Amino acid sequence: MNAIDTLPPLREVIKRHDLIAKKSLGQNFLLDLNLTARIARAGGDLQDVTVIEVGPGPGGLTRALLAQGARRVIAIERDRRAVAALQEISAHYPGRLEIVEGDALTFDPTPHLDGSPTRVIANLPYNIATPLLIGWLTAEPWPPWYDSLVLMFQREVAERIVAPPGSKTYGRLSVLAGWRVEGRILFDIAPSAFVPPPKVTSSVVLLSPRPTVLPCDRKTLERVTEAAFGQRRKMLRQSLKSLGVDPAALLEATGIDPTERAEQIPVEGFVALANAYDRLR
Repeated sequence: MNAIDTLPPLREVIKRHDLIAKKSLGQNFLLDLNLTARIARAGGDLQDVTVIEVGPGPGGLTRALLAQGARRVIAIERDRRAVAALQEISAHYPGRLEIVEGDALTFDPTPHLDGSPTRVIANLPYNIATPLLIGWLTAEPWPPWYDSLVLMFQREVAERIVAPPGSKTYGRLSVLAGWRVEGRILFDIAPSAFVPPPKVTSSVVLLSPRPTVLPCDRKTLERVTEAAFGQRRKMLRQSLKSLGVDPAALLEATGIDPTERAEQIPVEGFVALANAYDRLR
């Protein structure tokens, strides 16, 4: 693999800082600097950009982002062992790496931002990837504080995020993502690229916020999709009964066929259902 800087190889960094990956933290370190560079490039031109990175570990992607020209990287890391390794990178790139020791699920990036374009580019820990994504998708106000998300997920999660109506993987996460962002899978990464290797293939996904979204209460949309997909094999006239309103009235108000199933309804249909539900209850 090609060197991207003069810092030590990642395997040496891991050994020196005793950075054995912890399953409890969802850690799978990506050591191939060609792949970390490819992920960094997927974020576009980073020259004037602040990048939020979650779970940098020994810093392979962090180094790629800085080498790619990111003006500033804010790296959020829970593992204190990794913080020491990241500090070595910070010394190599003075003034460009801010290390935040803490939990990404509770971290609010907005006080750290300075008005420059901001992107999230991260190899997300598997155990918190979906909750993190939902937090970014439901950011208020909208458009959000970031202009794109370049994120790595397990392949099956990535497929659910970008799934179109009518597909077997289309579900609640697909609707929430489709409501607020445009998404596509960029490329896959084999388990063998990681230490330790996970049991599944990973995928890098690009998500771009829609400048405007269909008006809808987010919590209502989540409640309606939960009811609809909770019994996805049943017709909507049956699955929507759990909402506590007359499903026939709800479906008539939106012009949706009562015999349709959840996986056949596009995002606009679920938004219409959510708005009708708010009017009827």
